[in-house]
Amino acid sequence: MQLPLKITFRDIDRSDAVEAAVRQEAENLDKLYDRIMNCHVVVEAPHKHQHKGNIYHVRIDVTVPGKELVVDRDPKKHQAHEDVYLAISDAFDAMSRQLKEYASRSRSDVKTHEVPPHGRISELFIDEGYGTIESSDGRDIYFHENSVLDAEFDKLETGTEVRFVEELGEKGPQASTVKVIGKHHLLD
Repeated sequence: MQLPLKITFRDIDRSDAVEAAVRQEAENLDKLYDRIMNCHVVVEAPHKHQHKGNIYHVRIDVTVPGKELVVDRDPKKHQAHEDVYLAISDAFDAMSRQLKEYASRSRSDVKTHEVPPHGRISELFIDEGYGTIESSDGRDIYFHENSVLDAEFDKLETGTEVRFVEELGEKGPQASTVKVIGKHHLLD
């Protein structure tokens, strides 16, 4: 972490064991995402007088580039937090999920669909049932009439734009799944 971890105890005596548990969880966060700038953890037992045992409340504020992430585990919603260590673990698990999501978004790990290669029909041998495609990078790629989708082989002409899937054939690159590109299409 770029800034030191800050731990605050409210309505609960400071404990070396609880502080060590928080520090260990914070180190795990730092291993998960090494650009954490600040981490503030508040451990409190706000309802001492209303329950036989203490219900613990843990709040974690983490500052990362461009954002503040907050986990606020409210004891009213999480009655299992009569164990301070369980409350700490649960809060840090929630923060880990938020950090993973933030890291994924900041790296732009959003699923994208790769646009298949495109090119133009450069040669066409209708009677023999095959042709070649000049790819966008200038290579000639063989294709067979059975590779053309929607039985459009007979409609092809030299210069027609197509998308295709390239495979390695017996005699070099060949196109499969050849599809005629309509007027409205995306280019690489």
